[in-house]
Amino acid sequence: MKQVKWFDRKFHFETEQNIFPSILERLSGTPLRLEEKLKTINSTILTERINNTWSIKENAGHLIDLEPLWQGRFEDIKCGRLELRPTDLQNTKTNLASHNNTLINELLSTFRQVRQQTIRLLENIDETIIFKSALHPRLKTPMRTIDLFLFVAEHDDHHLARITEITKHLYGL
Repeated sequence: MKQVKWFDRKFHFETEQNIFPSILERLSGTPLRLEEKLKTINSTILTERINNTWSIKENAGHLIDLEPLWQGRFEDIKCGRLELRPTDLQNTKTNLASHNNTLINELLSTFRQVRQQTIRLLENIDETIIFKSALHPRLKTPMRTIDLFLFVAEHDDHHLARITEITKHLYGL
């Protein structure tokens, strides 16, 4: 089974219910889920690329690379900007970062640290901020704080699933 590419995904943000505590729970659990997933993978395959796509380490590093974007977009919403800051659609930061040369424990530790920073920014906000929005530059749709971090959680899961896909392929499963 192959998942749809991230940039091909469609998103519909329609909930009026405050599910933000559940989203925070999901976001705070991603470092542990990533650590659990990677501890069973043989270190010899962590840098293997399939058809010139990112390796397992590069997928993990990409999560680190995007955390400042998520934090910045949250700041954009809080400050009342009309549009969220854009991202580099070519993922230059990840492509140039040499994540394959970084120890896996360092990648995991760094991701845990930057994600905890994000959680600290979010854990005490009120519903006014949760439902405040700005326009997403690529999707051209309003994105509230709740939507932004549901989007982040989906992005996390996309890369966790990609790591599973790479692992299965490299183990011949």
